[in-house]
Amino acid sequence: MKIAIVILNWNGQQLLEQFLPSVVTHSAEADIYVADNASTDDSLGFIQKNFPEVRCIRNNENGGYAKGYNDALKHVDADVFCLLNSDVEVTSDWLNAIKKEYTTCPNTAIIQPKILDFKNKTHFEYAGAAGGFVDKYGYAYCRGRIFDTIEADHGQYNATAPIFWASGACFFITKSVFEKLGGFDERYFAHYEEIDLCWRAFNEGFITKSVGQSSVYHLGGATLNNMHPKKTFLNFRNSLFTLTKNAKGPLFQLIVTRLILDGIAGLQFLWQFKFSHFIAILRAHFSFYSHLTYLLKQRKGLLQRDNYYKTTSIVWAYFIKKRKTFNC
Repeated sequence: MKIAIVILNWNGQQLLEQFLPSVVTHSAEADIYVADNASTDDSLGFIQKNFPEVRCIRNNENGGYAKGYNDALKHVDADVFCLLNSDVEVTSDWLNAIKKEYTTCPNTAIIQPKILDFKNKTHFEYAGAAGGFVDKYGYAYCRGRIFDTIEADHGQYNATAPIFWASGACFFITKSVFEKLGGFDERYFAHYEEIDLCWRAFNEGFITKSVGQSSVYHLGGATLNNMHPKKTFLNFRNSLFTLTKNAKGPLFQLIVTRLILDGIAGLQFLWQFKFSHFIAILRAHFSFYSHLTYLLKQRKGLLQRDNYYKTTSIVWAYFIKKRKTFNC
């Protein structure tokens, strides 16, 4: 099995200086690429000088995560792609369990390892934790992280298990499945594009898993922290995109319910005097409406499957029933 680790970079020389050494040291059995999204710093010069074994791919523009990887992976020859954030520290045997899972279970298409917090290594990291799910209305949550409640890692998610979506921070996918699905939807730019891809994979019958015997440490927020209004905009808009394209069922009812729940979230931001986030939700909805024709056309051309959610409403479970952990 040939694995290619592809790190997307945009003006991230400092992150590469800090995190690339662990990838090079602990990934001898893989080819390593840095896909550069038209950086203006000296990222590529740093790599060529210090890590000549790392191959560089130059994208013509900063198309974000989605287009950046779509463009770069056309130039990568491998059986399995590992899409790795530039702010991830890997561990000494991180690839072994992943390779074993692909070898013993050839029907597995997408994998993520256990993702822990680089700044607090006893706890899971926000972006993916031990593997993700969505509720009926498209809100994402994880084993080990529901909204802002993050669990300590006590080995409770060490077993390999099916999940609904894998985190884009460390995302393994077979080349054949990536190409069959047509890659990422480039209209997303960033955030939720991996959930959309995993949802499309689920609808096509492919399997996504978390492999807890492999672990990495993610800094998180290096490009856009969790409380930046732009991230709020992208998360709300792109989750609506994903729900509209992929969810089976009465779409009008799903979307109306989501709009009501998003409105409540916006009012909460107002109550907290986070006006920029309230405006970000409004902008997300207007952008969603402007893309509706495209989304409905996409929906018509895609498969949809039942049973995509474990929990009807994670909002209700978390805020009303006070269920703060995945296994509660």
